[in-house]
Amino acid sequence: MTATRIEPAAPRAAGPRGGRPTRFVRESVSELRKVLWPSRSELVTYSIVVIVFVVIMVAIVAGLDVGFARLVLLLFG
Repeated sequence: MTATRIEPAAPRAAGPRGGRPTRFVRESVSELRKVLWPSRSELVTYSIVVIVFVVIMVAIVAGLDVGFARLVLLLFG
């Protein structure tokens, strides 16, 4: 047989959901203060790296797409 709680649970101070949104916002702001934000020059550098990478990947995918399209046209006319 399993044991069950005999005494009722202690009531919460602010109802079943009270205080959760404000606590979440306070903790979120606290965590955002801990973040090491990049400087403007670092942000520009990172953005350029991402844009160059995306352009290279788009070129590779477009090249493969054109190559496969020509192969399909060659095989199936």
